[in-house]
Amino acid sequence: MTKASTTQPPSRRRHDREIIALAVPAFGALVAEPLFVIVDSAIIGHLGTPQLAGLGVAAALLTTAVSIFVFLAYATTAAVARRVGAGDLASAIRQGMDGIWLALLIGAVVVAATLPLAPWLVDVFGASDTAAPYAVTYLRISSLGIPAMLVVLAATGVLRGLQDTRTPLYVAIGGFAVNGALNALLVYGAGLGIAGSAWGTVIAQVGMAVAYLIVVVRGARRHDASLRPDLAGIRASAQAGAPLLARTLSLRAVLMIATAVAARLGDTDIAAHQIILSLWSLAAFALDAIAIAGQAIIGRYLGAGDAKGAREACRRMIQWGVASGVVLGLLIVLARPLFIPLFTDDSSVRDTLLPALLVVALSQPVAGVVFVLDGVLMGAGDGRYLAWAMILTLAVFAPVALLIPGLGGGLTALWWAMALMMAVRLLTLWLRMRSGRWIVTGATR
Repeated sequence: MTKASTTQPPSRRRHDREIIALAVPAFGALVAEPLFVIVDSAIIGHLGTPQLAGLGVAAALLTTAVSIFVFLAYATTAAVARRVGAGDLASAIRQGMDGIWLALLIGAVVVAATLPLAPWLVDVFGASDTAAPYAVTYLRISSLGIPAMLVVLAATGVLRGLQDTRTPLYVAIGGFAVNGALNALLVYGAGLGIAGSAWGTVIAQVGMAVAYLIVVVRGARRHDASLRPDLAGIRASAQAGAPLLARTLSLRAVLMIATAVAARLGDTDIAAHQIILSLWSLAAFALDAIAIAGQAIIGRYLGAGDAKGAREACRRMIQWGVASGVVLGLLIVLARPLFIPLFTDDSSVRDTLLPALLVVALSQPVAGVVFVLDGVLMGAGDGRYLAWAMILTLAVFAPVALLIPGLGGGLTALWWAMALMMAVRLLTLWLRMRSGRWIVTGATR
């Protein structure tokens, strides 16, 4: 057997290096961001149950508000990466600045709506009379950080498009550390209570946005790119992001329907569902890291006019998705005696949880391919197809899930419906990938 036959082809090794270099730091940044809420919860939890309950409601509202606009990162990554591939760094950064200006505009609108509507929003989410005042306080103060967080999303997209996922990791770690220190100082040291936690988070978020802007502005000056708002460019960024917004809303609707169905099944089922959903979300972070690498790599190849390289990278990332899904599925099964006791001591919740958890484990290889293809098509700027595919998936999932309580199904049946949702996504994305219609080369799609 020759040496050449026992080693990977050069192109495969190159793709592997690119995927690892982008995905590993991206995973770190993805995991660091949710830790903001965990730190806030740990600190506020010692103030009392009403304060913690208020934080729970406000954090859910804030997380939803920010996650809806995640297209600011996705669309910007694809657009910037294409221009990087075309060798036009000035235009790439200019495109990124349009995304940042759009983030500021959206953030200003969200803040203007949230401040007066905070009491109503808290009431809609069902906060108790004792928790509501704390939820309103936290929501109003923390909403001031929404423009900064949206700038972070857009600027993260700029750096990912520039093939840099290390800087977002460093900024996320720094923001997490500052957030924790300020929360402890303002909540206990200054005696500000839940308001201190909110102000600490806002300051950390603004600091993160400033750090990103410093990096982007330096790049703009280095390549003589304009920093001024350009209405045509902002409008183009909004148009590119609109289909991804529809996709995100459809995905959020799937998760909300699943939670609503679990709640109708009873307290035991909803408790078990929340545990499984937490684990499912953690696994999604790992798979999403590969998708982020896919957005940056595919956009760059297509921008450079290298359709063959884009296809090869796509095939290799699919293999990574399958392998990652298998590993995650095995980890879920093998580690369940370790992590389940961390969530609950209730034997009925455990008994309900276990069979549904096995469904999640079995579906991870499918999820791995779905996340990869999602990233590939985002990198190609194929947002319109992604939107219609996710709307179709929602149309298939919703009636199946809503029928489960009436047919006497339990939590396991609900998670089989979730597996069906992922299978429909796989089918729609795989057909698009096989068609080759996503391959549109050039600096713009």
